[in-house]
Amino acid sequence: MKLIKRIFIIIALIVALVYLVIIPYIHQEAKKFSPAKTAQLELKGSSLEVEYSSPSKKGRIIFGDLVPFGKVWRTGANEPTTFSTTQNIKIIDKTLPAGKYSLWTVPNRNSWKVIFNTQIPDWGVTRVDGNQTTHDPRFDYLTVEVPVKTLENPVENFSIDFEHLKEGIQQQDYLDLAWDTTKIMIPIYK
Repeated sequence: MKLIKRIFIIIALIVALVYLVIIPYIHQEAKKFSPAKTAQLELKGSSLEVEYSSPSKKGRIIFGDLVPFGKVWRTGANEPTTFSTTQNIKIIDKTLPAGKYSLWTVPNRNSWKVIFNTQIPDWGVTRVDGNQTTHDPRFDYLTVEVPVKTLENPVENFSIDFEHLKEGIQQQDYLDLAWDTTKIMIPIYK
């Protein structure tokens, strides 16, 4: 009986070591290869901010290979990308209340789904399977679909930024995501 108790204690210590020391160490090391970035916009009294990790292309085929088509992507690396707004805004024609959201995407060849989710997990993929996201669709608050633009020159590092375009008397703000030869532009209104 003492032997079984000792074996159980040893196993418990190994599991605790893995979850409390080894996995956090691996997460810290991963951040060195995909640095944290922030994009900000002041939009008619509302502050918008996106925090994300920026992986590099490194000669890889990104969309349709490294990031599969038709599957939820954590939209960057490491922790899930977050989107914050201090006031209600519109994403295309849907209202997004003030708050902080995790930002997930479903890339496809011609369009992407963009998902604002009220849950923000501590890491973007599961600890057991690095290809399985921690996205929980029960907490999806808003989903929109936007077309893909093909870029002539590849973007080496995944980037998220805000863009203000003026066409004649029309002005429009966008949340842009770009990597490799793919760019999407998500219209934002105050």
